[in-house]
Amino acid sequence: MSAPRRPAQFDLFTGAVEEPAASSRRRTQPVGPAEPSDSLRMLGEQLPRGVYLGTSSWTFPGWNGLVYDHEASTTQLAREGLAAYAHHPVLRTVGIDRTFYAPVPATTFAEYAQQVPDGFRFLVKAHEACTLARFPVHERYGAHRGQVNERFLQAAYAVDHVVAPFLEGLGDKAGPLVFQFPPQDPAALGGAGRFVERLHAFFSALPRGPLYAVEVRNEELLTEGFAQALADTGVSPVLAVWAHMPPVARQAKLTRAFEARAVVVRWMLPPNLGYEEAYARYAPFNRLVDEDVGTRDVLARVCMAAVRRDRPVFVTINNKAEGSAPLSAVRLAERVVSHKEEGGQRGAVHAT
Repeated sequence: MSAPRRPAQFDLFTGAVEEPAASSRRRTQPVGPAEPSDSLRMLGEQLPRGVYLGTSSWTFPGWNGLVYDHEASTTQLAREGLAAYAHHPVLRTVGIDRTFYAPVPATTFAEYAQQVPDGFRFLVKAHEACTLARFPVHERYGAHRGQVNERFLQAAYAVDHVVAPFLEGLGDKAGPLVFQFPPQDPAALGGAGRFVERLHAFFSALPRGPLYAVEVRNEELLTEGFAQALADTGVSPVLAVWAHMPPVARQAKLTRAFEARAVVVRWMLPPNLGYEEAYARYAPFNRLVDEDVGTRDVLARVCMAAVRRDRPVFVTINNKAEGSAPLSAVRLAERVVSHKEEGGQRGAVHAT
């Protein structure tokens, strides 16, 4: 069974909409990093080690002046933008979403790894064939739409097509490998109990070493059995900031997130907007439109809780969380540093 492909109008490099061929033939100025202010440089220096903040991708022309030194096309940013992105003082990770739609070879991951410094880490989504019990009734799945997925939680497929290229290509720059389970009928999973059993068997069969993470989009799957299965297999839960999931603090408690090898967070959408609505409201993603101070503060506390437990923490942010993912990352970094300083001052007072 071949893997379903995204529609042809999507650039296979990033999932961005392709531009006319003529634009790619124009002579273009190489993409460079935006010049950071002294305060931004200092913020990056003050951000605790082990706190990896980043965005869901790097291919947005609207980030001119925020991340890049000039406006470039999505196609050019897909090819050249990562190296410039990785120069940003606060951005220490980035999500790779294209791998959700189709596996990529180790050579592609190696090309990514060569463009970033040693301390940078990638958050990579596993191919959806691993996490869909049944293919959705959507045209992009072709003949497979609506059918049972034979590769669902099939360890052999994941090892060969997901884990091996990820490890070989990224090496030490590999961060979390996220198995995202989209919203689906729990009955198709065999019920919450059967899902936990299959999840446990799946991760027990994967190679030890990589930082695996699981994100579910069905609240009813956040059971004690789910938390125990992740703990038994050394897998981190993903705390998903998404309207149909419980608040982050409750997710952390239900999944024992702070006991895992790493804390992994994905901040995606505001509670009152859908994907298309948020896109229309926030594009071109060059300013904060709807600041979510409450979520920002919670995530800062999550970061510092991980730091205190000597756990790495990865937070990737979507443009549609507040309007501009790089600016959200900067504001979150400021809050993390503020919490760190407040904690240090309390410690100093207590010591005296």
